[in-house]
Amino acid sequence: MAVTSLVLGLTAAVPQSAATAADPGPQPETAALLDAGRDYLQNRADLVTTSPSTARAAGAAVAMTAPMAADARQEEAALTERGALLQAVNGGYRAAEVSVTPDHVYVNGDRAVVDLVEDTKLYFPEAAPGEPQYEEYSLPHTLTYSRDTATGRWLLNKDVPKIDPNGPAPTTQFAEPAPIPFEEPPTKPNPGEQGPNPPEPPQPEPPKGGTPASTIGGPPAGTEPKAPQASGADAPAPMSAAASYNYTAMANYADRYWRNHNGSYRTYSSDCTNFISQAMRSGGWNTTSGSSTTRADNRRWFYASFSWTTSYTWAGAENWWWFASRHSGRTYMLSSVWSLGTADVLQADWNRDDVVDHTMIVTAVGGSERYLTYRSNSTHNRKLSSLLASNPYAWWYPHRT
Repeated sequence: MAVTSLVLGLTAAVPQSAATAADPGPQPETAALLDAGRDYLQNRADLVTTSPSTARAAGAAVAMTAPMAADARQEEAALTERGALLQAVNGGYRAAEVSVTPDHVYVNGDRAVVDLVEDTKLYFPEAAPGEPQYEEYSLPHTLTYSRDTATGRWLLNKDVPKIDPNGPAPTTQFAEPAPIPFEEPPTKPNPGEQGPNPPEPPQPEPPKGGTPASTIGGPPAGTEPKAPQASGADAPAPMSAAASYNYTAMANYADRYWRNHNGSYRTYSSDCTNFISQAMRSGGWNTTSGSSTTRADNRRWFYASFSWTTSYTWAGAENWWWFASRHSGRTYMLSSVWSLGTADVLQADWNRDDVVDHTMIVTAVGGSERYLTYRSNSTHNRKLSSLLASNPYAWWYPHRT
């Protein structure tokens, strides 16, 4: 039985003359598997748009096993429903453009496994000058195929998208946190770090208090100024360094590194807050002192050579909330998500357990929309209204940075 293993998409690091001699490109069988995968993913993306069905017909032609086809029909109906919902909310998407980058293709007789990265752009129906033209995301997949012994065709029999459950799933996927009934905000203390590799429990914190930000109403006519306005007992500490913060640099950092990680930093299995900390640092946030013995202290925020010498607040969403909003006074909470401005930060608690799960940054603001960018699952310029509609039971914590 012949076994073929191809590693693809890596020739950019090889001199062109050597790459041309050593890599003749994907073989016909491999190219057919990649084309089928792209058509399948294009079909899914088209279903959430208002575009003509020409591309959908190509996707529908992807040969599948009977169980896979049955699952695909269910998800196609759900994607069509989602597209209609978002169209009613904010106009939805007019078209989709999907490309795939192969990583590894393994063929063993009548079985094949394809690892690839899907890069999808979902185009908005109308965009004012200077506003984003599309939402985009990048998502790894593992596709498996089996060969039909009667026809010799490859049949798609499984798609495993690598979705981080701590972040919102891409628009064409269904791994959002499960809906829960409405309940009052809990009063239990913070149970601990919601970040990677915790070696010990962090310092306990009292309940956050108050209620999450409002999502009612619509976007205001303008954006609140970048200056603290809170007062009274809940006001943050004075922000003496605020004048030196560069909000354009923060947003530009997110625009640049949302997909391709900055090699100067490590990545985490759930990377959303690590990404936001990098963006804040690029705009002027200074790190505090700290070490492995103080990394669990939510009053400190620092990055070091190892995860076990880096503060919890750097990469843990819940811990970042306490440092940014309560202990350092570098942010304060807005009363409405629609008051978010460029480089402001939005955090989410998906299951209403009073522990923040996910962190995002505003990379663009329009007269009637805010656009969020994040990792865990790498997404650029997703509309706030789309996030709210897709996660109606979440609690939201908007920070003025």
